[in-house]
Amino acid sequence: MITSPPAWTVARLLGEGLKRLQGHDIADGRLDAEVLLAHVLQRPRAWILSHPDAPVDQAAVAAYHALMARRARGEPVAYLTGRKSWYDLDLHVTPEVLVPRPETEGLLERAVAWARGRTVESVADVGTGSGALAIALCRALPAARVYASDLSERALAVARVNAREYGVEDRIRFLHGDLLEPLPGGLDLIVANLPYIGSEEYAGLPRDVRLFEPRVALVGGVRGHELLARLLAQAPGRLRPGGALMAELGPPQAAAGLAAARQALPDARAWLEADYAGLTRYLNVETQDTAPVTRQSPAGHSD
Repeated sequence: MITSPPAWTVARLLGEGLKRLQGHDIADGRLDAEVLLAHVLQRPRAWILSHPDAPVDQAAVAAYHALMARRARGEPVAYLTGRKSWYDLDLHVTPEVLVPRPETEGLLERAVAWARGRTVESVADVGTGSGALAIALCRALPAARVYASDLSERALAVARVNAREYGVEDRIRFLHGDLLEPLPGGLDLIVANLPYIGSEEYAGLPRDVRLFEPRVALVGGVRGHELLARLLAQAPGRLRPGGALMAELGPPQAAAGLAAARQALPDARAWLEADYAGLTRYLNVETQDTAPVTRQSPAGHSD
């Protein structure tokens, strides 16, 4: 008597996926297996978890096995699905751009907090990549004109797709060029998540990052802070008085980044802040507002 092989179900397929990832230095194999199966079945991950006995057809089984083989080789889940959830956005990502990280949400939160209560007419996201910061700033600051610059035209193409999906493409001016060079002057706020890994530090990054994410979007120079230092040197010609520059950096680059800010903008206020993990992650620079202060005399008349 010939016995048919057991039918494929969600639970069985997840079990096979987990086995495929064992021994491959995958940080959270169960989550990856669930996310990729949800992607293949075009279902929410919650549905996958609540329907373990749901049948899966052979086409989906084959597609899932193919994705799990690629994940076992280290390819990031975001590149396999073509999407990455970040802040309140669901972004299109490709291997042309860095996968957006939670740490950059802290940079966004600081920028929005600084802008609250101020008149912010122009904002620049330097090294925009997928466009995450530029799009989120558009949504948070509806009165602002947003510029998004990048040295990679392919990255700008990805950012445009995301801006179009969120209906803000007409509010963002995408500029191709090096750091602040393509940007106008008089900017109220500059945010930058530039490459900040040192060349020697790069060798210690996780395997999937080194093998699949663009090195040019990670390494900022021998020590890692060099790109940020060049950005800061350009800032006096772009940032208006009373404006701010906020940048993400790594803890090893923090002291050098702060020193570069104080050298480039000696009259500005510059300080460092930590992320939610307690690691020094953000450089903040505020320039002095040169507008004259009108003082009131005791009689209520201006001096």
